[in-house]
Amino acid sequence: MEIHGPLPPDGRTSLRNAAMALEASFLTEMLRSAGLGKSRDTFGGGVGEDQFASMLAREHAQALTEAGGIGLAESIFQALVRHADD
Repeated sequence: MEIHGPLPPDGRTSLRNAAMALEASFLTEMLRSAGLGKSRDTFGGGVGEDQFASMLAREHAQALTEAGGIGLAESIFQALVRHADD
């Protein structure tokens, strides 16, 4: 789909949401790599604890992104807007 003319406000909102989701996904993987999602056998370990640890990493990443993140979402958003305006 080609966009002609300036991007409508709802289009900008969609692009910003997509950029924030991408940053949150990136941060989730970074937090997991840093060990945030690893089971420490605190509650006996197992599959259940691993799943909850994974959700914890995702929620931390989402909170970081909503608080301004690392600037990745803004960079992606600006690039998408420039591309859509071309």
